Amino acid sequence: MALCDQSLPYVRAISPYQPGKPITQLAREMGLPVDSIVKLASNENPLGMSPKAEAAMEKAIATLERYPDDFELKNALANHCGLGMERIVLGNGSNDVLDMIARVFLAPGRSAVFSQHAFAVYPLASLSAGAELIAVPAKDFGHDLEAMRNAIRPNTRLIWIANPNNPTGTFLPFRQLKTFMQEVPEDVVVVLDEAYNEYIPPAERVDTSTWLAEFPNLVITRTFSKIYGLAGLRIGYALASVEIADLMNRVRQPFNCNNLALAAATAALDDHEFVARSYALNRAGMEQIVSGITCFGFSHIPSHGNFITIKVGDAAALNQKLLKQGVIVRPIAGYGMPEWLRVTIGTEADNQRFLEALENAQQRTV
Repeated sequence: MALCDQSLPYVRAISPYQPGKPITQLAREMGLPVDSIVKLASNENPLGMSPKAEAAMEKAIATLERYPDDFELKNALANHCGLGMERIVLGNGSNDVLDMIARVFLAPGRSAVFSQHAFAVYPLASLSAGAELIAVPAKDFGHDLEAMRNAIRPNTRLIWIANPNNPTGTFLPFRQLKTFMQEVPEDVVVVLDEAYNEYIPPAERVDTSTWLAEFPNLVITRTFSKIYGLAGLRIGYALASVEIADLMNRVRQPFNCNNLALAAATAALDDHEFVARSYALNRAGMEQIVSGITCFGFSHIPSHGNFITIKVGDAAALNQKLLKQGVIVRPIAGYGMPEWLRVTIGTEADNQRFLEALENAQQRTV
């Protein structure tokens, strides 16, 4: 028997996560100058990182001979969220936190419920723990909460929910989410992934961290990768009951967040001007792209994130035409949507570059 055949069968069955194509990779493949390429594939902040975070990171370079101390970031998050530090778990990106939750609650013989067209890390984390996946058909490209509730089995221990959802941008009103939480069995953990929470219009936002007192089976995950612009530093966090946080910390890798990430995230949390500017840029850019694609006759899914999902027909072919023009977007056939492209909202110039490339690609098709 081959050596790899000795590995766990449910690990061999996992499809590896496919990230957005890096700029440098496209430059090599197409022979294009790096600075001529526009990347709108990974929902990164087009403004870069928070200036306060950058300054804090530069200062933290002098501490790299020391192991990290996460007290300052946990304390800042505790003040930001109005929770005790013992309810906060830090991760090497929110993906790391999602994986911890799966390792605590899932195993062979247990099941996890998630929605069709939801974030690829949910099945990856569930399968890597050996659990059975229960995929619930989407409703209007988003979560069907009633169907997800009905999908719960006696062995179900985890439910994954993204709000807003990636890659479709759909949004669940918080009233519906709270009703769902009231109906879920108390021994089933609900993970509420709020990676794009800061892009929700203020009038529609609810501070779900206040729900933790009522729902001890709720775990909220958030990230500094999106509106704070720290994707390359990999830092995120979970808010949970003291008991669940304690369990997650038992499987958390020691020093899973580095000194630069901790310093940058602590400072970014206080950079309200940068967050407001990033939000405003995203809203303006969303209107710019929606207006452009509507003129081209493309339909889209209304989005509450920093990206928009567009129906283009043969998405794989169109994507290749965009790549040849130095524009990187995200095909999402792996999410069961082969006719769709997900496009990150960029700067005004980036968005215009995408729209021009899209128009050129259409002309070449005709």
